[in-house]
Amino acid sequence: MAKAYLVGSGIAALAAATFLIREGGFEGSDIHLFEEKRDIGGSLDAGGTAEAGYTMRGGRMFEAEYRCTYDLLSSIPSLDDPSVSVTQEIRSAHEEFSWDDIARLVDGDGKIVDTASMGFSERDRLELVRCLASPEGRLDGKRITDCFGEHFFTTNFWFLWCTTFAFQPWHSAIEFHRYLRRFIHLLPEFASMSGIQRTRYNQYDSIVRPLTAWLREHGVTLHTGCHVTDLELAPGHRSTTVETLCLSRHGQDEKFAVSPDDLVLVTNGSMTDASSLGSHTAAPPPAPQRSDSWLLWHRLSRGRADFGNPAAFDKRVRESRWESFTVTAEDPAFLDALAEFSGRETGRGGLMTFTGSNWLITIVAQPQPVYRDQPDGVSVWWGYGLFPGRAGNHTPKPMTMCSGREILDEILHHLPFEETVRARVLRTSTVVPCLMPYVTSQFLARRRHDRPKVVPDGSVNLAFIGQFAEVPDDVVFTVEYSVRTAWTAVAQLLDLPGQPPAVYKGHHDPHVLAAALETMHRR
Repeated sequence: MAKAYLVGSGIAALAAATFLIREGGFEGSDIHLFEEKRDIGGSLDAGGTAEAGYTMRGGRMFEAEYRCTYDLLSSIPSLDDPSVSVTQEIRSAHEEFSWDDIARLVDGDGKIVDTASMGFSERDRLELVRCLASPEGRLDGKRITDCFGEHFFTTNFWFLWCTTFAFQPWHSAIEFHRYLRRFIHLLPEFASMSGIQRTRYNQYDSIVRPLTAWLREHGVTLHTGCHVTDLELAPGHRSTTVETLCLSRHGQDEKFAVSPDDLVLVTNGSMTDASSLGSHTAAPPPAPQRSDSWLLWHRLSRGRADFGNPAAFDKRVRESRWESFTVTAEDPAFLDALAEFSGRETGRGGLMTFTGSNWLITIVAQPQPVYRDQPDGVSVWWGYGLFPGRAGNHTPKPMTMCSGREILDEILHHLPFEETVRARVLRTSTVVPCLMPYVTSQFLARRRHDRPKVVPDGSVNLAFIGQFAEVPDDVVFTVEYSVRTAWTAVAQLLDLPGQPPAVYKGHHDPHVLAAALETMHRR
């Protein structure tokens, strides 16, 4: 029987293993995942304890048109109730605690911004429509700043957009263009975030753990502490066939012979690679050395233009980094005060961005508990700063140099809470910051061929999956993108009749376009 070797254990690899069994008829015992770290799940991680402080590098948002993701998770039982699928669990959580944000933006004076208007000038509207209608080829290599004037980046729309999706003005115009098309149907309710869906718990507990349990039950082998260092290819460029998989396991080098009938699916690159955790009393240390997720891609692409250009994504850390933080509290003082200020109970308020923040801080209070093992009486909330290299408004140094407590102090500076509340929050909270050098590297300005095709032309048994493989029309920095690359790889390499469902294209729907245009013209 053919075997499948998957490099990495993020959502793309977990999805690929599932599709190999579900769609490709593979036995789980013939599937091997190789993960460099100790933990499975890649960027969908969550850890820590209530005592030391929970940690979570990021949180992904979902929406109704995540067709590949919801199809995948519809066959995975929930850990809380095996009679319910993970897809059903996510949708029921959305129905129970849908967002209705009325305090999405808060200005420098601590006042809630009226987001009924997007704040556009006529020029902003024209530039936005022009970008939406432009063929992608005209945006090759361009930044967002190449398409818009300075005023655009001061609008309510930009503050909403950039902090929901983590765009920066210098990021890729191609990716911005794809996002406009992919999510234009959400624009009428964009400020309230009512069209956004979330998992019941953090994504590690809600997605990775159920998927991993299902794969283990089906006999899939998950090798941790084991990183793939190289792939040896058969000579010649007319076809691409992996012959040997080279790896290092606990310091020992090994080689696996790979036949043309076997499959090798590589997660190339990682947006959370080289992340570093700080503590409540210490800033995150300098980023550690890059992992083999990048180094392997560099080795493979040397002399192979069809394998993409990793240097387009991992050489501009100052343009791709930002910092997140996870707050664990023994006292509900912060969440209670936030609910009163925002006008929404905890879990219904969505994101809150401080537009006057030098760090451009955004926070979110999810429904509690956020962790499956979270004790009663303990609360968790999360946030991030898109400009961590700047000095704070209250704290006179960059976010990257701040301890968790200093970050919390800075956040409280932007909220009109009473001093007694601030003191309680500072006294009863533990904040763990996380610096991520490559977190938006997939958004960096690029050319069309810098990401390899999921299955390169002429490939016999090799595919690329994850955020740095190319899928036309769909958008990176989403779970949906990773799952789609996985399904595409399995379907193409096995020449299956069933292909992934088409990407939703709301920009082809005149009703969606009319609603978006009306939103753009609100004053």
